[in-house]
Amino acid sequence: MNSYKFSVIVEKGKDGYFAFCPELQGCYTQGDTYEDVLENIRDVIHLHIEDRIESGEEIPQADSVSLTLMEIAV
Repeated sequence: MNSYKFSVIVEKGKDGYFAFCPELQGCYTQGDTYEDVLENIRDVIHLHIEDRIESGEEIPQADSVSLTLMEIAV
């Protein structure tokens, strides 16, 4: 069994949480709570990886991740 590491971005919105994995195009989900969205994105990533393995596709991974939150006053 192989292990992979991916970056996951989680954003809070008015209707819950949204998460996506930048390395895996089309890999995104939502959830009512932070815990829900983390569980959902884990499942989505797992299925995405399984599909790539079955079809012989490369599994891209991030070498490093930097995330910054900026406040811009206008």
